[in-house]
Amino acid sequence: MDSSDPAVRASVARDIVFLAAAGIKPVVVHGGGKAITRAMDAAGLKANFVQGQRVTDEAAVKVVEQVLSHEINPELVKTMESLGGKARGFSGSEIFTCRKLWLTGTDGGKIDIGFVGEPTDANRAALEECLRDNIIPIISPTARGEDGKIYNCNADVAAARAAIVLKARRLVFMSDVPGLLRNPKDEKTLISRLRVSEVAELKQAGVIDQGMIPKVDSAVAALQSGVGKVSFVDGRVPHAVVLETFTDQSVGTEIVF
Repeated sequence: MDSSDPAVRASVARDIVFLAAAGIKPVVVHGGGKAITRAMDAAGLKANFVQGQRVTDEAAVKVVEQVLSHEINPELVKTMESLGGKARGFSGSEIFTCRKLWLTGTDGGKIDIGFVGEPTDANRAALEECLRDNIIPIISPTARGEDGKIYNCNADVAAARAAIVLKARRLVFMSDVPGLLRNPKDEKTLISRLRVSEVAELKQAGVIDQGMIPKVDSAVAALQSGVGKVSFVDGRVPHAVVLETFTDQSVGTEIVF
């Protein structure tokens, strides 16, 4: 979940509180990429991306942790509670452990993008304690590395790891696009159902590229690990997450075998 529009955030938060009241037991892993970029600009730090991943040096990771865990996270908790929900915020470093993420260049060599991690596990006990008490866990996408330091993580990858660890029935990736588009400039080219067997071909064709790569890879990993249903939805669509939860009709892109 990552939206810079307060009205959209409030609408999504209301739906999540509704799901909790209906006994669904949602777990939220939020993003904050646009807010991080703004904060980095204000600090005189340039945002660089490689293969859809933010290059995160020591100065940048401090901004990332501040924005995600100490600004956006408590604001989301406050919003949920103002709508009648019970929520608890977690810095991702309390929940996720990770290994350092190395990217592979076109020449096959390793690319170092700094303090960027790939979540390998999640604190299941802490999350299940919240769910038992009907509290919505809200988690920032950072993680504790093998060296004990805080790493920036892709929110979609972190959400998928939480879903896998909790053996979730559904995983919903929410953003401000309708889903996976064959042509990113034409919303009419929405792929409503993406088969796992099609992923490699669509990557090669450039349909799945940049920031969509970790999202799709995480969706496939979640399905292969037993998560029941995985989909991409547009948070700007009213009640998208409720429709995705209570109906069989996908409002975005559903990933299937």
